[in-house]
Order: sequence, then structure tokens, then C-alpha cells
Amino acid sequence: MYFIDATNKWRYYAIMGMAEKIRILLVKNGNIGEAELARRLGTSPANFYQKMKRDNFSEKEMRDIAAVMDCTLEINFINSKLEKI
Repeated sequence: MYFIDATNKWRYYAIMGMAEKIRILLVKNGNIGEAELARRLGTSPANFYQKMKRDNFSEKEMRDIAAVMDCTLEINFINSKLEKI
């Protein structure tokens, strides 16, 4: 990913899918693989792979991912000007 400035970086991150954000989190936390995260979540790697492929996570699943990755989940609404509310 390449960004021209901080404003464009924020805009890209705001529209980035959750699966991509999870992949970035895995890399930044020691290059953990998706299969390892699946095991930590108590699910099969195949099931987790399908969720990543569909980019379909419930709020509970995102909170579980945050808990096993020892981070905080923050969910924001973004207005039409891409500003946090």
C-alpha cells in the first residue's frame, strides 16, 4: 500500500475491508498466520479462511479476534466527509 499523504491514508483505511485489516494486524503482531489465528479462536483454519474470503465478521467475532490478539477493537461511524463521529 502506498499513500500520498495522511488524508489519503485515512480515506483508504476507512474503506479497507475487515479481512485486510486483520491481515495487517497479523503481520504487525509477529507475522502470525491466519491458521494460527483460527486455532487461537477455536475454529478450523478452513472455516476462518472462508470468513476472510467473504470478509464477513460479526461484531462478536471481531471482539474475539481483538481479545486473542491483545488489542482493542474500536468501531466508528464515518460521515460523508470521512471524519470520525
